[in-house]
Amino acid sequence: MELEEKNPDPKYGESRKFDPSFKGPIHNRGCTDILCCILFILALLGYFAVGILAWSQGDPRKVIYPTDSKGQFCGQAGTKLEKKPLLFYFNILKCASPLVLLEFQCPTTQLCVESCPNRHLTLVKVKVGNKEDREYYEQYCKEGVDISKMSVPEILKNGLCPAMLMTSKAFTRRCLPALGTMKDGVVVVGNETTIDDGNGTSINAKDVLEASKKSNVVVEARQVAMRIFEDYTQSWHWILLGLVIAMIVSLVFIVLLRFLAGVMVWVMIVLVILVIGYGIFHCYMEFASLKGEPGADVTIRDLGLQTDFSVYLQVRQTWLAFMIILAIVEVIIILLLIFLRKRILIAIALIKEASRAVGHVMSSLFYPLLTFFLLSVVIAYWAVTAVFLSTSNEQVYKVFNTSECEFARETCDPKTFNTSNISAQCPDAECLFAFYGGETLYHKYLILFQFYNVFLFFWCANFVTALGQVTLSGAFASYYWAFKKPDDIPAYPIFSSLGRALRYHTGSLAFGSLILSVVQVIRVILEYLDHKLKGAQNKFAKFLLSCLKCCFWCLEKCIRFLNRNAYIMIAIYGKNFCTSARDAFFLLMRNIIRVAVLDKVTDFLLFLGKLLIVGIVGIFSFFFFSGRIKAVEDAAPSLNYYWVPILTLVVGSYLIAHGFFSVYAMCVDTLFLCFLEDLERNDGSEQRPYFMSQNLLSLLKKSNEEPKSVD
Repeated sequence: MELEEKNPDPKYGESRKFDPSFKGPIHNRGCTDILCCILFILALLGYFAVGILAWSQGDPRKVIYPTDSKGQFCGQAGTKLEKKPLLFYFNILKCASPLVLLEFQCPTTQLCVESCPNRHLTLVKVKVGNKEDREYYEQYCKEGVDISKMSVPEILKNGLCPAMLMTSKAFTRRCLPALGTMKDGVVVVGNETTIDDGNGTSINAKDVLEASKKSNVVVEARQVAMRIFEDYTQSWHWILLGLVIAMIVSLVFIVLLRFLAGVMVWVMIVLVILVIGYGIFHCYMEFASLKGEPGADVTIRDLGLQTDFSVYLQVRQTWLAFMIILAIVEVIIILLLIFLRKRILIAIALIKEASRAVGHVMSSLFYPLLTFFLLSVVIAYWAVTAVFLSTSNEQVYKVFNTSECEFARETCDPKTFNTSNISAQCPDAECLFAFYGGETLYHKYLILFQFYNVFLFFWCANFVTALGQVTLSGAFASYYWAFKKPDDIPAYPIFSSLGRALRYHTGSLAFGSLILSVVQVIRVILEYLDHKLKGAQNKFAKFLLSCLKCCFWCLEKCIRFLNRNAYIMIAIYGKNFCTSARDAFFLLMRNIIRVAVLDKVTDFLLFLGKLLIVGIVGIFSFFFFSGRIKAVEDAAPSLNYYWVPILTLVVGSYLIAHGFFSVYAMCVDTLFLCFLEDLERNDGSEQRPYFMSQNLLSLLKKSNEEPKSVD
């Protein structure tokens, strides 16, 4: 029999001994890892202190609204600039400065305006032009300027108006030139290839284009983000509907799995193969339909990075890549099913047992909602704190000038600048808003506060996950060790297990999640270093960094596995984290063949279930949002990128399915460890009967002795 284990290696400890008093999770237990519990509470208090400090100092408006040269927010409700949401630059050429790449604030006068210029005008032409042009031009001058009453040199010297206007478009609430090119490749603005800056100097339109491109490097990511945000505003209700459907499908699947576990597993396997097979067929049809289409034969490398991702779907190579990937996945799944066909039967028996356990502890299906709520609170607190920390800098003003000035780029105070010595020595200098920063002690330690925010985010998120695992494992262990099921199952097993976890084992959960969090933070730092060193030429440094990333990835997976099994032992025996981790590891190593046969095959089958739900939701969302379902074509929203709601639904449906199936996975892992201990503790005799179900006893070709009748 495949489940029979040879004599275990003595270095992994002795097998569990029979204990007639053991009837499941121990109730008389004490607090564990108290020192780590105290440390976790102190860390949380510090986290709240950082949050309060960030909320008192931060200002999210710095992220939402652009800032003019006076440090005012454009478009903010309740201010005089409420109807002026766009930022206009006097001289876009200054945006080619490295300052704009670092601080996103061009060293030129900036005004909040109602709309971007839609025509090309120069100050010289407007001065001698008609009244309509002057009034239009004055919209883009400082407040109270009358062009007709001042000379051009005077206006430019005092920086009251821009030297020229050019046709612009709004990108992330900023007016940037809308330049074009003629067929012969000459850059033009309007109908001109050069621009008079108003001082008699001709500027090549190509220079303006280059300055605009450099500014676009900064705003392009924000532009894509804004388009994605617009897509979410158009499709959020459809996304919610899709997520609800994914939840219903997952729930129906779980309920069917409860009553028809064997049938559902095979149906699930067949449907996964069919869904992936259809994906291969669809990719082939798209690949064939693009044959001969203009531009369809270009390679993805030739396209480069495109912000409009629908462009890639017009290329044959994209569909060919999708088809190859799906075909590889299909072949791998089929081969695994062929080689594991006998072990799948055993895994199905364990899933059936898990279905019975879930059926008797139905409240376990709703526990992921509590985990989801707590994780949402943790994520929201981290995100809000991160935003407030990043916007808690002060406004910094600096001296900008066109002529020689010894005070150039020095900090200044706009309130006293006009009466200062700088203004007297440099008449053309201006005190303009430069960036958000600060020299106080608080601002110097902002990076440490952000690091603390990230670290506590990982710690709290891992703690919430650990709490869920201990709670579920305690409830399912109560089911397994009930000799007469369901009569011997304690009332309210989920609430009892949750209470034990919080009352006695907060320190152990904090200890296990702390170890995992440290590894995760190190991985984040390595990813950050890898990003910073992408342009480095040192091959050895790249190789070393790649090795470290790989090692810590493997270490994180190992710690997750050990933590999960340690939490099961904590839920059953109530020992501290290290002892529980050691006991779980030795128990698994004494039964290593069974681990490979049952546990991992069962995980694979549950993964196929999640894959099926994601595939069903993903295919239907693709046809709906791409407008390929004629019956509801008019209902589909008009989007910039239709892959945005599709990808959101795919990820969301996977998380929902994972939430439901995680209950099954935790149940299987708990029953598996209890099953291993049952085999070590008992032998099926009347004095030491097995606690496992009759189904598992039959598979193992074992049985319990019938109690002798008393005459």
